[in-house]
Amino acid sequence: MKVAVVSDTHGYFDPRLKELFSGVAAILHAGDVGSEAVLDELSQIAPVHAVKGNVDADSLGLPPTRTVNFENTQVEIRHALPIPQSELEEWSDTQLLGKMHPARRDGFLRGLAPGTRVVVFGHSHQPCLLTIGNTLFFNPGSAGNKRFSLPRCCGMLEVFPRGVRGFMISLERHNERLPAKIWLPLKEGAEESGA
Repeated sequence: MKVAVVSDTHGYFDPRLKELFSGVAAILHAGDVGSEAVLDELSQIAPVHAVKGNVDADSLGLPPTRTVNFENTQVEIRHALPIPQSELEEWSDTQLLGKMHPARRDGFLRGLAPGTRVVVFGHSHQPCLLTIGNTLFFNPGSAGNKRFSLPRCCGMLEVFPRGVRGFMISLERHNERLPAKIWLPLKEGAEESGA
């Protein structure tokens, strides 16, 4: 099963999303949607599960967080994390394990909804795809108009009985440096080839 992941559209619907998201079971939008028109365009492709971002009007009626399930994988969607994305990236770096604060990391992980295996978030416009323990963290970056020097991109989750794979999709004409694909087995020792 394929699930599209998008964030920070800021009122702009990239026409390429129709083709890129064709055939997906659902679309997850991690906030800063920007307009009802974006939600309407996305809902013509697949059912949309969106959350409210810091620029979204109350009139969009979006919740601050949302939890959805796809087969045996629970996904938590939120706009911003309660920690900086850079700290999340440090926690996933095995070379920094001895320098970090495990109590802060463990407290953050306990704050997730019970059973969450994937956290989809946005806000920073910086793509991020990493695992911490048994949880995949996925920021698809910004699919809105170009801002700053950050790449325009979105992402895809592929849910299998034995795990979930996440990957980025560039919306730029040239290749951007985007995080590589990540495989998260649902059980210890599950092989990607067995997906």
